[in-house]
Amino acid sequence: MANPDTRTQILDAAEHLFAEHGYRGTSVRAITGLAGANLAAVGYHFGSKAELMAAVARRAIEPINAAQCAGLDALLARTPDPAVGELVEAFAGPLFDGMPAGDEGGARRSRLIMTILSDPADEARGWTGPAEDTVRERYLAAFARALPGLSPDELRFRMRGILAVTAVDRLEAHQRPSPGCASPVAGEAARRWAITFLTAAMTAPPTRT
Repeated sequence: MANPDTRTQILDAAEHLFAEHGYRGTSVRAITGLAGANLAAVGYHFGSKAELMAAVARRAIEPINAAQCAGLDALLARTPDPAVGELVEAFAGPLFDGMPAGDEGGARRSRLIMTILSDPADEARGWTGPAEDTVRERYLAAFARALPGLSPDELRFRMRGILAVTAVDRLEAHQRPSPGCASPVAGEAARRWAITFLTAAMTAPPTRT
């Protein structure tokens, strides 16, 4: 098998370090050192550290977005108004598929998504573009039709909750349990439980103001 090219080695190293230390806690020197590349390689292949962060995030997220779009297309081909549970499964299911337990790549992606959700650096979230916006807006529109009592702001909050809950579950699935603690449930059971829980959360009554 051929060795990965320099660009791929940098992406792999950056994904590992951004996920572990965040955007600001990761230096270009650390990335190139882990990748076995020279210091100028980041600028040559990506232009800047921020653009490298964007490339890392897109590499992890784009396959998930594509699967989410395909799932929504399949639902809408069957009915213009899918049930909330079906929408939750189409939206959250690809996150489980893209972060399988027992897979180091899945572990890195789960940590990276947690970084994107929680890192205070603007660069950790400022990489999104029209493709990512389209996926989010399509699901927002579908959920809004299914949940007309929710305000747009509360609906967006609940959708962020789907991402957060799924990412935390996948992260725990890859962690070594502490002594005396049960191992996290991985695989199909965790996926089913998450879909049930998240569907209940999405269909909860609107919050009174």
